[in-house]
Amino acid sequence: MLNFDEAKFLANQRGAVACAEELHPVIEDLVSRGSDNLLFVASGGAGILMWPAVALMTTRSNFPTRVEHAAELVAAGSGLLSERSIVVMPSRSGDTPETVEALQYCRNAGATVITLTGTPDSPLGAQADHNFTNPVADDNSSESYYIQSIFTALSVMSARGQIDNYDELLAAARGLPEALLKAKEGFEPRAHEVAARIAEAPFHMILGAGGGWAEAMYYGMCILEEMQWILTRPVNAADFFHGPLELLEPGVNCLLLKDEGDLRPLMERVDAFVQGHTDRITTIDTAEMGSLDLPDELRALMGPALLATVLERVSAHLEVLRDHPLTTRRYYRAMSY
Repeated sequence: MLNFDEAKFLANQRGAVACAEELHPVIEDLVSRGSDNLLFVASGGAGILMWPAVALMTTRSNFPTRVEHAAELVAAGSGLLSERSIVVMPSRSGDTPETVEALQYCRNAGATVITLTGTPDSPLGAQADHNFTNPVADDNSSESYYIQSIFTALSVMSARGQIDNYDELLAAARGLPEALLKAKEGFEPRAHEVAARIAEAPFHMILGAGGGWAEAMYYGMCILEEMQWILTRPVNAADFFHGPLELLEPGVNCLLLKDEGDLRPLMERVDAFVQGHTDRITTIDTAEMGSLDLPDELRALMGPALLATVLERVSAHLEVLRDHPLTTRRYYRAMSY
């Protein structure tokens, strides 16, 4: 595969599963001692990667859970934040200024703060009540954070007696690194083609539902916009028929991200409409990835990670086709703002 380090990738995703396993007893203890809400507090893409975990809690649990943008939390507060809050803060760098400030804000409120960092010896790691570090890079962090956040949600549900198969899901998750690698290998022959279609178009509409929506937003904002300076319009399938459909005409490039979760029918409806109104459609569907040796329930839960792992292959080809390294920035962390 192009510009890919298999050993590093497998080590990183095994590390994510290990962090999820180590986090479980911490969550169980906090819930048993009366914690009554879960807040994911983050900045930018790290917060987006928490969306599927929040959706899982919203639809299958009555334990109040939300994503709080770190800067907004400090500026406006949260009615949920208290000494009974479990605050989970993901940050690959571990030093994002807004998130570091939010950590102290949460500590001052008496909340228990858990950080999920990708860099050892970071400010977030040093100041948290509990820190779990998995040394990931930008090209493999999405899967890691999807795994850790979704298993955080499953841990809360297990501790509250809302699921009875946590151990089985965790055991199956130990096969996730190899399943993700298999998905990459299967998609690699398409990756150049998809990247070429993105590279030649000036504007992209990226559509998804459920876990696919999180990945649509993340890939549009954090990869195509931040790392490639390409204009994008991420669209939630539930919103598509309430405005964005009017942008469609021949020549508009649409990237459809489909997973196998409960909201797949929303994407099927969007897919049927898009087919008749533009001639430039690219669909990435986890259902077409073949057997990955994962139980159906875990495969559905990890739909966003599967989408992220094949889109990383697109990114690897895209930076070569456009002669624009993914590490190039004009402003982000390149100047004061």
